[in-house]
Amino acid sequence: MINLVLIHGWGCDSRTWQPLLEPLQKIVSVTLIDLPGFGESEPLPEFSLDAVLDKIAAQLPENAVVMGWSLGGMLAVQLAARFPEHIRGLITLAANVKFVATPDYPAAMARATNRQFNQGFAQDPQATLKLFSGLLAQGDAEERSLLKQLRRSDVGPVTDNWLQALQLLSVLDNREAFAQLALPGLHLLAEKDALVPVTAAEPMAQLNPRQQIQIVKNSAHALHWSQPQMVVDAVARFVKEQIVKTLDLDKKKVAQSFSRAAATYDSVAQLQRDIGTELMVQLPSDFPAHTSAQKVILDLGSGTGFFTRQLAQQYGDAQVIGLDIAQGMLHYAAAQHAKINWLCADAEVLPLADNSVDLIFSSLAIQWCNDLPQLLSELARVLKPGGQLHIATLGPNTLHELKSAWQQVDNYVHVNRFQSAQDLTAATESANLFVAQLQQEIRSLYYERLSDLTRELKALGAHNVNAGKPEGLTGRARLLAFKNAYEVFRGAQGLPATYDVIYLTANKEAASKYHG
Repeated sequence: MINLVLIHGWGCDSRTWQPLLEPLQKIVSVTLIDLPGFGESEPLPEFSLDAVLDKIAAQLPENAVVMGWSLGGMLAVQLAARFPEHIRGLITLAANVKFVATPDYPAAMARATNRQFNQGFAQDPQATLKLFSGLLAQGDAEERSLLKQLRRSDVGPVTDNWLQALQLLSVLDNREAFAQLALPGLHLLAEKDALVPVTAAEPMAQLNPRQQIQIVKNSAHALHWSQPQMVVDAVARFVKEQIVKTLDLDKKKVAQSFSRAAATYDSVAQLQRDIGTELMVQLPSDFPAHTSAQKVILDLGSGTGFFTRQLAQQYGDAQVIGLDIAQGMLHYAAAQHAKINWLCADAEVLPLADNSVDLIFSSLAIQWCNDLPQLLSELARVLKPGGQLHIATLGPNTLHELKSAWQQVDNYVHVNRFQSAQDLTAATESANLFVAQLQQEIRSLYYERLSDLTRELKALGAHNVNAGKPEGLTGRARLLAFKNAYEVFRGAQGLPATYDVIYLTANKEAASKYHG
């Protein structure tokens, strides 16, 4: 699921997004953030850039696309530059790379104008906020109507952080951070903006040609109030063409990685065998009576077919389908057991009929899916009434030592992202499946040398396939720093690698009764 995180600008709080909320929620999941000292967020002792970014980063969900307006947009650029492992994409509205002009960057607000505004706010906040509303609407095609709407909106209590935020805004320089952005970005500027001149479009494009710069016609600084539908349409196109596309490319990497590992997987997969065996124990010994004579079992993410063969043995009269996205794994599995029906497909778009499967078994596969709600919706669709779903997957604490060690070295993504038990439960219930059982356990493996762990992950095909991971060779100095950082975790048994295992059992028939 794509999570759109909205960061408001100065002089308001998250309620400023009201014109966009309903249409945005139809295409993405939306998370609203109040900046410290604004809205319902507690003030900080000092509204410093580092403190504010840390506060926002702690609230970011998985697969976040961050969208900020004005000051929120400038903070979003800094956030994307510092925490690329947490952010899939970036959208800014009416946000310059420098809010206040300097001799080497004239396409911004005049320094004297900014100083006068800040002094006015320090002396008379309410009068200055009234003036600010006029500046937000100034130049808009429907200026008077827009001004009435903005002045009706409640800005909440004013705290000391408001003046500190103005001071930060006056000195913030995003040119270096913007120039280095590698993730997809969309930056909307308002044609008639009285605070951020539209002439900023050209120097921004020169700083980073990979970022999309668009000008919203006949709009003032508050462009999400002025042209809400235009903004929503631009966001929808960006998410579809840039973010979803990126996720799809990652999935291709997953398929390629596991295909290459087909021949070596079974030799290093003891943990995977243990988890799959535990999941097998949870399966029913037989099926309840159904009207259909032929029972159908789906092994979702069948890999080398190790458990697919066990399913075929346990349910001898059933039709067993081994489905995997990695063609190489299926070729290997078919060579070992030709009688099973092997199917290459994406779990999020199953080529199976509605109400056609009695039991779905999936061990350590769905963590490679991008959209949990879409996945569970597909699984619910193909399950027969009374059908059962048995899943083992990995939670967010998986390989936390590996992630922590790399974070001491750089801000790139080195460890795959894993969804929480809460996310899995919510997606299951949203698909109208009843969660019959949920268990979570921590399993740890130990290695004498770090190279043993990384070599094993590669043999499994389970190494990093995320967007945002570093490309090319890893320098010796960086590798040494990584090894030293991992050594902090060494204990009597060696270097640990933690696996956060989640087991879920769900039932389709019970869901309709439960929700009815």
